[in-house]
Amino acid sequence: MLKNLSHFKQTVSSYYREKKRNFPWRDIDNPYFIFISEVMLQQTQAHRVIAKYNKFIQLFPTVESLAKASNIEVLRVWQGLGYNRRALFLKKSAEIICEKYTGKIPRIVEKLTGLPGIGYSTACAIATFAYNIPTVFIETNIRTVFIHFFFKEKENVSDQEILELVTKTVDKNNPRDWYYALMDYGVFLKKKYKNPSRKSKSYSKQSRFEGSKRQLRGNIVKLLLEKKRLRLMEIDGDLETVKKVMEELEKEKLIKRKGSVYTIA
Repeated sequence: MLKNLSHFKQTVSSYYREKKRNFPWRDIDNPYFIFISEVMLQQTQAHRVIAKYNKFIQLFPTVESLAKASNIEVLRVWQGLGYNRRALFLKKSAEIICEKYTGKIPRIVEKLTGLPGIGYSTACAIATFAYNIPTVFIETNIRTVFIHFFFKEKENVSDQEILELVTKTVDKNNPRDWYYALMDYGVFLKKKYKNPSRKSKSYSKQSRFEGSKRQLRGNIVKLLLEKKRLRLMEIDGDLETVKKVMEELEKEKLIKRKGSVYTIA
């Protein structure tokens, strides 16, 4: 097993040395920028994030500037990334960081998970990439690499099985580059082979976007940013579905209602 782990680490590291991907949030010493990038990357592919990330940090260059921004300003920049709640989670997190942590992104995973929209894996990624702290976490590309190397003949691989190997292989001296190497190699494997992550217990095929509730939610927020005010009858779609989605958005504090008129919260 130790021999296999050594070969595995050499293979991943060798690929990274030759084929390392470059992104604006890598090789920087700015925990706030890395925090922004990790939230953007939660459910969006890296190549789609680049332009929005650059625009976002240009408009909100500090955690204080994001905390002071309006929801409308933040959502406007976010348009095109999807999952608009993440934008408001970021703003709320910035407010908490300013109030509770004197404007400094926390280094401790447990403190990071206390921020809105920050799950355990994202918190670990922030701690590792912002501060080079060794943590143990999985995301889709990391999962791909470990399944490809260690579970070729197995189906329904659990994340716990993978985490045991992640723990054994993490580079405690330079975890930042090790995790970047894993992610880059995972992207390569997905292009070369039928996605190995299909063997994961946690694998689920993303549902169709066209005509989905997710698309309707995005369209409503986009319309509100353009028109500032909306009534139910102004929104295309089945009235009952539109009504339910508006109720969800209101409950999530993305929008607010006064009488029959809806606006961004």
